[in-house]
Amino acid sequence: MPVPDDQLPVKLPDDVTFDRPGNPLDHHPSWKHVACPQCGAAARRETDTFDTFVDSSWYFARFTAPHATTPTDPIAANSWLPVDQYIGGIEHAILHLLYARFFTRAMHETGHLDLDEPFGGLFTQGMITHESYRDENGWLAPEDVVRSGDGYVRRDNGGPVQLGRLEKMSKSKRNTVSPVAIIERFGADTARWFVLSDSPPERDMEWTESGVAASARFGQRLYRLVQAIANQVPHDAAFVEGGRSLRQATHRTIRAVTEALEGFTPNVAVARLHELSAALAEAEKTDEDGIGAARREAALALALLIAPMMPHLAEEMVALLEPGSAMVVERAWPVALEEFLALDSVTLGVQIMGKLRGTIQVPPDAPSDMVLPLAEAEPNVARMLEGKRIVKRIHVPNRIVNFVVAG
Repeated sequence: MPVPDDQLPVKLPDDVTFDRPGNPLDHHPSWKHVACPQCGAAARRETDTFDTFVDSSWYFARFTAPHATTPTDPIAANSWLPVDQYIGGIEHAILHLLYARFFTRAMHETGHLDLDEPFGGLFTQGMITHESYRDENGWLAPEDVVRSGDGYVRRDNGGPVQLGRLEKMSKSKRNTVSPVAIIERFGADTARWFVLSDSPPERDMEWTESGVAASARFGQRLYRLVQAIANQVPHDAAFVEGGRSLRQATHRTIRAVTEALEGFTPNVAVARLHELSAALAEAEKTDEDGIGAARREAALALALLIAPMMPHLAEEMVALLEPGSAMVVERAWPVALEEFLALDSVTLGVQIMGKLRGTIQVPPDAPSDMVLPLAEAEPNVARMLEGKRIVKRIHVPNRIVNFVVAG
């Protein structure tokens, strides 16, 4: 018998107990006993509630019109849906995703939606793993143990601790790290940066204290670097011919980070940002004409590009560089300038019999009649070719040169 609309929502009791196995609603003395809404006779509520995956399997449709008096507003739902991208762990792909597809097709049959598939794409991310620990009484949380020599002991009494496997964080193994503790110590930006930087998102990653601390140090270095530029370089510093190499690094990073984020490879974006920060720090050592404006441009680009991963630090950096200006969240995403994307030169490896013996710098797509003499003249290569007869010269444009010699 369905519950009448005027008796909804049915609220669960607050005084359930969990001291016995089984469904706690079955053990409650009064909640399940109600009057039949049709005849008034004694009746019993259904206590077997849905799995949580089922409960959440149509929320995306409800979110398109959360205040509608009907389950969905078909006009709004059909305008917004399907969801562009579904991101979840493997258990979501086989449970929640399955239920969501079922609900979507059911809602299509009932006229609540006009689509058959709820999501445009699926990305299954890896899990965060951590060491597990236990003693004679069971599993121990990471904060309950401390390192002692080559092993671990209990923090409270020094008792022996057995190191378990490196496995997915779970409440049952107690090998979880509280986000609150990490945020209180390092900040939310550091936690995000570490999680995104360690490995491709589809792979499992190990949570380590040293890794988090390294991410925190990077953020601090970046802030100090930008602070120095804000204090040293005038806000209206003009671009001149100098500083081109740093400007090239900046705009190539803009393109690389954009492509990495759009391609679900945030770890690649993080790596490119590390490279740009290193180039920016190295530029402090030069007094090249125009380097000041190039440094300020690179610093601002860094602030905007790290914003998806470290939004709080990004806002602080922009406030240093351009006090009183628009916040990062109000700005457009940076766009790379084509004039700085073309390569001025490429590095070719020079091999003899397949073994690398040197490198040369040549213009992109340089022809063989230019590349081969330069390769033969490379000092180390020339020394090793002396007295040898070259029987074959191989040039792979923009990649390698290989000399095959007799004997």
